[in-house]
Amino acid sequence: MPRRTATMLASTLILVVLLCAGLLIPTNYSEMSPGPTVNTLGDAGGEPVLRISGRKTYPTTGNLNMTTVRVTGADYRMNIVEAVYGWLAHDNVVVPHDTLYPDGQTEEQSTQENAEEFTQSQESAKVAALKELKIPVQSRVVVAAVSKNAPAQNKLHAGDVIKAVDGTPVRTPDDVPELVTKHKPGEQVVFTVVPAKDAAAAEKAGKEPSTTQQVTITAGKSPSGDKAMIGIRAGTDHTFPFTIDINLADVGGPSAGLMFALGIVDKLTPGDLTGGKFVAGTGTIDDDGKVGPIGGIVMKLVGARDAGAEYFLTPSANCAAAASDTPSGLKLVKVNTIADATKSLEKITSGDTTDLPSCSKN
Repeated sequence: MPRRTATMLASTLILVVLLCAGLLIPTNYSEMSPGPTVNTLGDAGGEPVLRISGRKTYPTTGNLNMTTVRVTGADYRMNIVEAVYGWLAHDNVVVPHDTLYPDGQTEEQSTQENAEEFTQSQESAKVAALKELKIPVQSRVVVAAVSKNAPAQNKLHAGDVIKAVDGTPVRTPDDVPELVTKHKPGEQVVFTVVPAKDAAAAEKAGKEPSTTQQVTITAGKSPSGDKAMIGIRAGTDHTFPFTIDINLADVGGPSAGLMFALGIVDKLTPGDLTGGKFVAGTGTIDDDGKVGPIGGIVMKLVGARDAGAEYFLTPSANCAAAASDTPSGLKLVKVNTIADATKSLEKITSGDTTDLPSCSKN
């Protein structure tokens, strides 16, 4: 066999071996890519995303689209070829697997966590929207979760309303651990609560619960030190003056909060927040209307651009990253609060966008 032919054959075999290795050898990387966008003013799966009953609503036009990111599953390992392709593809991002699934988190655990965050974001969106419209919302501190085998197990239950700890009134969820940790392990902590069943019955009847119970719990020792713990997570529950349902399946995480809140505001106010324009955006939101940062901002910009958005409401903490890689034809609008967002939407509706708060790379 001529030397040239042998060399070419050997090179081909090496290339085939390398290609096979690239296809078969897994890496410790995952991929993020643009996901679908959903108009919070419109329908999803044949149902309105936002359904409000018990309060007058108004027609809306245009788009207030929430944006999403697709990620590879926790059990999926990209091979070398896929990782290289992802690095080269502008609209995708390859990241270390632990970035998406820290501490060996399974896909089931990640899905559950995202579902809980999504539910909380809907609740906060409702509260923030009604506060923006000066509509009163009643709030109460509740037991959000009880840890397995904790001192509080079978004594406190999810949904119990916490009125006081050791006789001291509880006004925020943070009050609970603060009062518990004043004790030493082994000491008794007295909770004054409205049982979840009684609280739910009173809410259904449109009344304030009138009966309370005292629950005494012997504090345990926290895993991280000598502080007392009883093994609950306190949260906030709200009573709304009318019904707001958010219907959206197969979405998780907290990043749609801002867009849900704006959709609610738009439906509850005369006029039109968007002026018929296509606005997309992202951002977590808390009960007071403060907008927080999210992950995958570049992917969400691409998804919004591909869907036809003209403007993108961007959390201020994400502005630098967004401004460094903004798709053409998309205008970034910086927001810190829901009030910022509504003011910017008023400018977009009026057509006077010269002084919209913008994002910079710095």
